[in-house]
Amino acid sequence: MKSITFNIPPNPVDARKLLYGPIWQHLKANAVAGNRRAVRICDQSKSRDAEEKYHAMIGDIAARVPVGGKLRDTETMKRLLVDQFKADTLTDMADDWAKFGTIEMAPSLDGQRVVVLGTQTRHFTVKLASAFIEWLYAWGADAGVVFTERFIDPETGEVVTTRRSSQRETA
Repeated sequence: MKSITFNIPPNPVDARKLLYGPIWQHLKANAVAGNRRAVRICDQSKSRDAEEKYHAMIGDIAARVPVGGKLRDTETMKRLLVDQFKADTLTDMADDWAKFGTIEMAPSLDGQRVVVLGTQTRHFTVKLASAFIEWLYAWGADAGVVFTERFIDPETGEVVTTRRSSQRETA
């Protein structure tokens, strides 16, 4: 059976409703059918909104900031940014990074290149994803990036696109 994830809200009343509602119904139906199930409690991973946010920011950076003298595709820029984010936050967020292990390099299958086997954002916790977004704003400010912001206008329901400069103020 494919795993099912229930994100438990921080409000105890809402959490109880979820536990005694859909979670209990799911477990009860499987127990009645004779199926064994396991329950795993862990930190909630990042939200889809956070993932969409930092991917959009990475796209803005990739389109505007050359690395090694040329613009890189979004996936390459993502690897470079995540690597630098990890290096910049390794001490402050050591516990969060511990589960990722160390970064390794391996030869490509044909022996012609070196492949970096590193951190993947799909394993980010809420805390890491949030810190990554804040770090991207700061990094983008230093690089002069103007980020594209998209949101839904609550009155019209239309998607609105704006540009957000992330210039840092200097005293």
